Amino acid sequence: MKRTHLSAAIAVACYMSMGIAMAQTANGGQATAQGTPSQSSQASVSSTSKVSAVATKSARVLDTVKVTASDLALGGGLMTEQDAPKAVSTVTRQAIQQAAPGANFTQAIESIPGVITSTDDFTGLNDGNYSIRGFTSDEIGTTVNGAPINDSGSYQVYASEYGDTENMGDITVQQGWPDVDQPISGAAGGSIGWATIDPSHTGGVDVSQTLGGNSYHRTFVRLNTGDMGPVRSWISFSNNEANIWDGPGKQKVTKVDGKLLWTIDDRNSVSFSMQYNREVKNDYMHLTKLQAAEQYDQNYSGYWGFPPNIKETAAAYCGPNTAYNACYYGLHTNPFKSALFSADGEFTLTDNLHLSVVPYFQYGSGGGSGATTFTESTSDHNEFEYVNADLNGDGIVTNGTKGLVYDINQSYTYRPGVIAKLSQDFGNNDTLVYGVWWERPREQQDEVYSLIDPATGGVADIWGNTNVIRYPDGQVMRAYSEYTATTTEKAFATNTWTPTDALTVTTGVAYIWAKRQGYDYEDPGANYGPTYDQQYGGPLSVTYHDWSPTAGIKYQINDANQIFLGAGRTFRTPVNGAVMENGAAAELAVVDPYPGHEYASVEKPETSTTVDLGYRFYSQRVSASLDAYAANFHNKQVSGYDENSGLTVYTELPNVHMRGLNGEASVQLNDQFTLYGSYTYTISRQQDNVDAGNDGIYFTKGKTLTNTPLNAAYTSLNFHQGPVWASLNAKYRGAVWGDWSNTQKVGGYTTFNLDAGYDFSDFSSWLRKPYIKLNVYNLTNHHAFTWAYSSPFLASTSDASGNNKLGQYYSPATYSILQERTWMVTIGASFD
Repeated sequence: MKRTHLSAAIAVACYMSMGIAMAQTANGGQATAQGTPSQSSQASVSSTSKVSAVATKSARVLDTVKVTASDLALGGGLMTEQDAPKAVSTVTRQAIQQAAPGANFTQAIESIPGVITSTDDFTGLNDGNYSIRGFTSDEIGTTVNGAPINDSGSYQVYASEYGDTENMGDITVQQGWPDVDQPISGAAGGSIGWATIDPSHTGGVDVSQTLGGNSYHRTFVRLNTGDMGPVRSWISFSNNEANIWDGPGKQKVTKVDGKLLWTIDDRNSVSFSMQYNREVKNDYMHLTKLQAAEQYDQNYSGYWGFPPNIKETAAAYCGPNTAYNACYYGLHTNPFKSALFSADGEFTLTDNLHLSVVPYFQYGSGGGSGATTFTESTSDHNEFEYVNADLNGDGIVTNGTKGLVYDINQSYTYRPGVIAKLSQDFGNNDTLVYGVWWERPREQQDEVYSLIDPATGGVADIWGNTNVIRYPDGQVMRAYSEYTATTTEKAFATNTWTPTDALTVTTGVAYIWAKRQGYDYEDPGANYGPTYDQQYGGPLSVTYHDWSPTAGIKYQINDANQIFLGAGRTFRTPVNGAVMENGAAAELAVVDPYPGHEYASVEKPETSTTVDLGYRFYSQRVSASLDAYAANFHNKQVSGYDENSGLTVYTELPNVHMRGLNGEASVQLNDQFTLYGSYTYTISRQQDNVDAGNDGIYFTKGKTLTNTPLNAAYTSLNFHQGPVWASLNAKYRGAVWGDWSNTQKVGGYTTFNLDAGYDFSDFSSWLRKPYIKLNVYNLTNHHAFTWAYSSPFLASTSDASGNNKLGQYYSPATYSILQERTWMVTIGASFD
C-alpha cells in the first residue's frame, strides 16, 4: 500500500475526532470469528474476549498461534481462557446466540461469577438491573465498540438500547476495575465491554422470526454486502413487540444496527459502527411486599375512572397526594430514541508502533412519565401546579378543584468524544500503551406537564414535545430545568513486561480531570405562592481530578496452571444530580431557612481500591478459575426524597467494605455433554452510620448493601449432537435486603430455564443454515422478588408511622418480581 493511503486513512479517523470536538465547541448472523488477532498482531477494540490489550510482541505471537490451532470451547461458550493479572470472565457469541433472540447484555452476563442480574421480563425489551461484587450498574463502566454508553450524567446504563444479539460479539466483564486505557470515568467498580461482529466476506441476507408468550413477536433482518473491494459491511433491522405480562400495556422497540469495515491492507483498517434504537414502552409497576402478597401478577390499572371492582386492578395507590387514576397504565410510559456512532481506526505506523483512534458521538432523547395532581385556577399568576384548564371534565374551570395532569421527565444528550492511544514495543518482551481520552457531553433535563383527556385518560403527546402546560405569561411550566456540560480529560499509560515466558508484570496509571458545569432551576418561571414553590436554584461549576493506578503479576506455572495477583484504584466523578440538585437544595436553604433544607453539593468522588488474588487451570476436559478479592469503597452516593423541598437529594455512605470469592468451572463430560458452573460469595458491609443532620442518624453501620446476596450460583448442562443442541440452566440468588438499614429482607430463589434448537442442512445453494430454536424461562413458574427497586433509609428520628420528624421520609421498599413461565420459538435462515 502507498504511504499516502495510510496517511489518508489516519487523517479520516483523526478528522472525525476533530470535527466532533469542533462541533461541540461551536454549539456549546454470519460473521467472522471474534477475538482473532489481526495480521498486525495488535488487539483492536473489536475484540473483547481478551481484555489484556497490553500484550508484549512475543505474547501476541503465541496467542495468534494458539487461536489458529484449537482454542478450547469451555462451558458451552459461557467461559473462555484468560491471562490477565486480575479477575476477568467472558461469555462468548456461541452462548449469546442460544439465548432469547431479543435478550440484552444484562441477561447475557447472568452466568458470570460476581454478577447479579434481574429483569422485569425475559424479552430483553426492558433494561434490567445488575451489580458486580456489590457495585451497582451505574458504578460499572460499559463500552460498545470502544465507546462508553453509561449515561454521562447519572452513569445509568439502559441495556435495551444497544443492539440485537445477532450482532453481538463476546461480552467481557472485568469484575474488579477497568483497564486504565478504557474511556470510563464513572466506574467505581469493574467494567463490561463488547463489540459488534465484523462483516462477513460473503453477501446475503439473514432472517429470523420469533413468536412467544404474552403476544411476543420479533422480526430480524440483516443484509450482508460481502466483499466490495477492500470494504465489506452489514446493516440490520429488528422490530420487537410484547405485552406487559402482569397487566395492561405493551412494549415496542425498533433497532437499526450497522457496521462497515475498510481493510486498507493487512496491517491497517478502519471500521464504522452504528446503533439506533427507538422504543415506546409502558412501565412495569414495582410492588411492595404487601402488594405482592395481595396479588402477585398486578401492574398499573387498565381502567380510567373508578373501576367496577378495585381488587381486579393493580394497587390503587400510586404515590403521595394523587388520585386513583394516577395508576392508569397509559400515563406510565417510557418513550426514548437513541443513537451511537463510532469509528475504530487501527494503524501500524512501524513494526513496533501501533495507533488506535476511536471517535464517537451519542445522542438520546425521551424520558419516563407519570401523573401528578394540579389545581384549576383562573388566576393570572405564575403559580406552580395551578392551571387555567378543566381538569375534571365538568365543563368549567373552578378555582380550587384538583385533577390529574401527565408529567414526563425528559432528557436530551449530545455526547462527542475520542480516545487515541499508541502501543509501542520495546523489544519482544516489553510493551507500553499510552494515550488520551476526551469527551464533552451536554445533557438537558426537565419535567414538563400536559393535559389529560378527562373522558379517556389519553394524552396528546406522550413525548412531551407539544401541547405542554404553560404559565399565564407563556413560559412552559416545568418542575425543574437542569443543564450539565461535563468535560472529561484523561491521560493514561500502562506497561506489560514479560521477563520470562512464565512471568508477566503489568503496571498502569491514569489521571482523570472532569468538570461539571451548568445550572439547576427548580420550578423555573414560578413567582407566586410559597417560597419553595417559586423559582430557586442557579448555576454551578465543580471540578474533580484524581489518579487511578493499577498493578498486577501473573505467573504461568505450566501450560495448564497460572496464578495472579492484581490491584487497582478507581475514581468516579459524582453524578450530575448530586452536584446540581443538591446545589439547588442548598440555595433553597438560604432563601427559605427551613429545617431539612441544609443540603450541600456532594463534594467527594467515589473511590475504591481492590485487590484480586486468583488461580486458573485450563485443560481439554476440565477448566476452572477461582479468585478472592477485597475492596474498600469510599463515598458511595445514594439518593433520597426530601419531603420539604420536594427534591431528590444525595448523601454518601462514607465507607463500604466488600470481600468475596468468585469461581467458575467447565467440565467436558463426553463428546456431547458439557457442564458449567459459577459461584459468587459476597460480603458487603457499611462501615459507618450516616449523619443526616436534622434528619437524624441513619443506622447503617454493619449493614449489608441492598441487592447484594451472600451467595449466588449458576449452572448449565449443555448438550450438542450433530444438528441438535440444548442447554438446561439453573440460577440461584440468595436473600437480599430491601433497605439500607436492613429492616426488610426478601428471600432467595432459583429459576430453571431451557434453550434448545435444531440446525437443518442447507435447503439449496441459496437457502442456507435454516434453524429452529426454543427458549423457555422459569420452567417451574416460581414466584419471587428479584430486585429492590427503591431502597429507603430509616432514621433515628422516625415516628411510629415511619415518617422522619424532619426532612426525608420513609416509604416501603418496592421490588421487581419474577416473570411467570414464558416461551419463545424462533425460526431463521440465510439467503445468498
